[in-house]
Amino acid sequence: MFNRICIIGVGLIGGSIARAARQRGLSNTIVGYGRQQDEQNLQTAKQLGVIDNYMLDLAEAVQGADCIVIATPVASIESIFVLLKPLWSDSAIYTDVGSTKGSVIAAAERVFGAVPNNLVPAHPIAGAEQSGVTASVNDLFLNKRLIITPAGNTKPEAVQKIQGFWEQLGSLVSVMDVQHHDGVLAATSHLPHILAFALVDMLGHKDEQSEIFQYAAGGFKDFTRIASSDPTMWKDICAANKDEIIPLIEQLKGELDKIQRLLETNDTRQLFETFTYARNARQRFLDQFDNN
Repeated sequence: MFNRICIIGVGLIGGSIARAARQRGLSNTIVGYGRQQDEQNLQTAKQLGVIDNYMLDLAEAVQGADCIVIATPVASIESIFVLLKPLWSDSAIYTDVGSTKGSVIAAAERVFGAVPNNLVPAHPIAGAEQSGVTASVNDLFLNKRLIITPAGNTKPEAVQKIQGFWEQLGSLVSVMDVQHHDGVLAATSHLPHILAFALVDMLGHKDEQSEIFQYAAGGFKDFTRIASSDPTMWKDICAANKDEIIPLIEQLKGELDKIQRLLETNDTRQLFETFTYARNARQRFLDQFDNN
């Protein structure tokens, strides 16, 4: 499919892309790029056979590459665009894996003046609480959703090539408008992470925190599992998508206020109806997910 893939940022996602692409024979050569402080991670990636080689010079890394994957945190994508601008090749296809897409489009517009027509923004909805190339696996994207959010001028053939690439990695690919993507992911991913972080932060500051965590049951562990995610990455994601997240926080505060009023007035009937509606809505979601 590709002759040379260059992965900028060989961590959990970048490393898993490299592993899956190698396993499926999607590229003759796979190289990684990182900064000086990333060299130990890149050395590990090479030793593990995740990549064929790595470079600390971006010009050397992208030379001859027909697919460049930007797998860095969303906050650093604009600086990557700045570095790539003088090296940009019309014959290559560029893509990213950022969890927010509006920020990627805006960064491209600031750096290039307009979104390059061979840039195909994408978001694999897959991950883990661990980070770094040692956490990468070759089946991370198998049967997982992947959303492509092309700009208005993105070349259809570039979209098709990236779609085909991700499908061969095992992903279930959808194409979505940028703003719609950010709204959906704010509700289904970003807000839940904020809730998990907030709950553990609140309980962790209580005087009786050791007892709280000692007697926490499975439900608590399940609900707060994602609070073990990388704080730096999630700080960047939430900041990048704050315009979509803040209204959802306001809506959630309204829901919590409603439940508080129901408890204060001992309105157990309405409380039961609220809980029942939520349970049924979740089951409908699970049924739909299983059918797809």
